[in-house]
Amino acid sequence: QVQIVESGGGLVQPGGSLRLSCAASGSIFSIVVMGWYRQTPGKQRELVATVTSDGRTSYAGSVKGRFTISSDNAKNTAYLQMSSLKPEDTAVYYCNAVCRDSDRTPRSYWGQGTQVTVSS
Repeated sequence: QVQIVESGGGLVQPGGSLRLSCAASGSIFSIVVMGWYRQTPGKQRELVATVTSDGRTSYAGSVKGRFTISSDNAKNTAYLQMSSLKPEDTAVYYCNAVCRDSDRTPRSYWGQGTQVTVSS
């Protein structure tokens, strides 16, 4: 089994910065991709950014140029550096990891989410 733990959320003023962390642990043979998603009440969960095991990244248009995703493969950890935050970035941010365990089958795992609130 694989556990995903997020940290780093909180309250920040508009224009400020936050850094989220996501650590995957457990029966992991390798990680295929890690990503951050976010969700607000009444809306579907949306993709924010992803990073593959070989370092390729992708971003939602709404965060491109403001957010940066990175990973530390040795620690099975991904980070989301968020800058120039806007009130519309307020959401619960979820980490997702697609991992291969001992049978090499890729499976998707989600964290519990961390609240990010951008408000003055």
